[in-house]
Amino acid sequence: MLYTEAFARYKAKLKNVNWSVSAENSDGELVISLWKHRFTKPEGNTIKYIDFVTRWKGPGSNELKAKLQEAHANEQVIRPVIARTSDVNAVEAGIDASTLKNEFFVREDWFGTLTNWDGDNFEITFVRRSA
Repeated sequence: MLYTEAFARYKAKLKNVNWSVSAENSDGELVISLWKHRFTKPEGNTIKYIDFVTRWKGPGSNELKAKLQEAHANEQVIRPVIARTSDVNAVEAGIDASTLKNEFFVREDWFGTLTNWDGDNFEITFVRRSA
């Protein structure tokens, strides 16, 4: 699935298809592109995503930081676009991931809450439930 198609599955339109990593949909949910390798092992009906904004490079990181701040203040529901990369080490080193072979998919049955946010580090807890 293409990156833009994954966001469209949640009815979310990216501000800029070249660098945006997050967008709000018509239901008021925040849709974020998240790296598959940063998810924890599932525990029952839940799974966590742990990351930090300063690891993300480019203008999309500023947009993401603002969106996370808003999600934190408003207890906004978060929906995942899951990115699987061909080179986890490059992603972790902060290399421009758009140059890598990446695949995108969605989990329409996952609904997330921002459970940790300090202005950089963040944790999203997703619960699997019917859409």
